[in-house]
Amino acid sequence: MKKNIILLFALGAMIIGFAACEKTAKDLTPPVIDEAGFLPADCDIYYLGDTIQVHFVCSDDTELGNFNIEIHNNFDHHTHGTSSVDCDGEEGDDHHHDGDEEHEHEHEAVEGAWVFNQDYAIVRGLSSDTVDIAIPVPADVLEGDYHFMLRLTDRAGWQTLKAVAIHLHNPNE
Repeated sequence: MKKNIILLFALGAMIIGFAACEKTAKDLTPPVIDEAGFLPADCDIYYLGDTIQVHFVCSDDTELGNFNIEIHNNFDHHTHGTSSVDCDGEEGDDHHHDGDEEHEHEHEAVEGAWVFNQDYAIVRGLSSDTVDIAIPVPADVLEGDYHFMLRLTDRAGWQTLKAVAIHLHNPNE
């Protein structure tokens, strides 16, 4: 009987211990995108048929998950809350958005405008990574103002957004 009580007590302590460990191990912090050396930079100019070099360092307190790169037109000069000026140096206009989910699909489709949207995996188990990739710019898209958006997600699902304004030019003009 005494053995059973001790066994029951030990089992209860183990359950409480596991529950406590689970609570302290919960990830409540979004991942971080290091601003130093981030490419592309606000207002960078690229030519149709050229390549956009992407470089950034990212980290998380527990484990990184993946990232998404989206490039869409900014012909209406909207903002996503992570860049404070248009490339012409003016403040963003009335179309301000903070990257909320509702705005994700609001971009007006403009025939001939470039739309790029690609998910990338990060090796499992990493809490920091350096990313270097090249994205070819199609030669047959409309030139003008675009947004380059990086969404970095950690393994727990927290997300950090980085948006910069870029400009595409026709190399023949």
